[in-house]
Amino acid sequence: MESYFHLKRHNTNFKTEVLAGVSSFLATAYIIVVNPTILSQAGMPFSGVLTATVLVSFFSSLMMGFYARNPILVAPGMGLNAFFTYSAVLGMQVPWQVALGAVFWSGIVFLVLSVFNVRTLIVKAIPKPLRYAIAAGIGLFITLIGFANAKFIVANPATIIGISPMNPALLTFLAGLLLTAVMVVRNVKGGILIGIIFTTLASYPIGRWWATDMEPLISWQGMVAAPDFSLILQLDLVNSLKLSIVPVIFAFVFTDMFDSLSTFVGLAEAANLLDEHGEPHNVKRSLTTDAVATTLAGLAGSSPGTAYIESAVGIEAGGRTGLTAVVGGLLFLPFLFLAPLLSMVPAIATAPALVLVGAFMVRPVTKIDWFKMDDAIPAFLAMVLIPFTYSITQGIIWGFLSWTALKLVTGKKHEISIALWVIDIFAIAALVLH
Repeated sequence: MESYFHLKRHNTNFKTEVLAGVSSFLATAYIIVVNPTILSQAGMPFSGVLTATVLVSFFSSLMMGFYARNPILVAPGMGLNAFFTYSAVLGMQVPWQVALGAVFWSGIVFLVLSVFNVRTLIVKAIPKPLRYAIAAGIGLFITLIGFANAKFIVANPATIIGISPMNPALLTFLAGLLLTAVMVVRNVKGGILIGIIFTTLASYPIGRWWATDMEPLISWQGMVAAPDFSLILQLDLVNSLKLSIVPVIFAFVFTDMFDSLSTFVGLAEAANLLDEHGEPHNVKRSLTTDAVATTLAGLAGSSPGTAYIESAVGIEAGGRTGLTAVVGGLLFLPFLFLAPLLSMVPAIATAPALVLVGAFMVRPVTKIDWFKMDDAIPAFLAMVLIPFTYSITQGIIWGFLSWTALKLVTGKKHEISIALWVIDIFAIAALVLH
């Protein structure tokens, strides 16, 4: 362990790395339940997505640990799974098999861009205010989905949306949200996962011991079962290369690109995981791992994999080497056999996690200069159009185009890079092909 991970050089030890790995896993484990909850709404089997989620998280985190040697867990990304389900499958009516093919091809694009270091150059061309706004917009989108899954926010013909009348299920959701928020505020390790478990248990009496006029929210199906490998290799590689699917691949490529790079840079700065040039430690290998995770996700039956910002929990606990990621990755594996137990988790139990993960993701808005209006307006449009249009793609596209238009007509053409002009062409193509 010492000779491979260089624990002493990083001022850490085996015990610290193990505890850090457990901490990161507890902070990330909600994805085991939340990812199948979201993707199952695309018509995919819950247990199959759960198996795919575990496989992607396990293998990708191990690769991050052994190959990139960074203390960062990799798993199917929040926001990316929302785009997969609500924008691609439900919004654009793309069959989920074709959407999985788009995930695979986006992973291949990631891999090529990462190996030749083009990925970093492209992202540097994207204005930082737009990067921050897109991350925040995805957070708002996830929060909206959480409230909708809990039926806290419902359709209202008079006001477009409204709040549902109080009922036992809604009260249970609010109790779970409060408990989870308190644990997050108090920095309780695994607080989100504990909140999911609490809300699930609190949901069991509904329809049984009280509110008997309602259908039970939970049905007991046992605890252990064989993994469901039904989604493996179910991707449609041919139809996913059609011209009409290009916008989907485009959105996966750029959304995952922003997410993973910002995660690597942010965590590296926070933990001082920098090389002699002040760049993130092993960034090329880390981005290659991220690309492999996305490719693997398409093959296994999940939305794209990405580096998890929740890895900061383990880093704060002292994790400094790839051993942290290895430990965290290994802890995903037992959940291959716990699909029946986790499939009992109702939507109102994962809804608090979605709402609060949205709160984590909205933090970058503080980095936007809201008094520089030619920066602020495109950033604002990108941020609000993601939840308002129920489409991550639309928010990204209009953010890029409005940035270019404003800079052009205000005499700041020099702030528009050649790479951004190229991206604008793809954005317009995405609008035409939509």
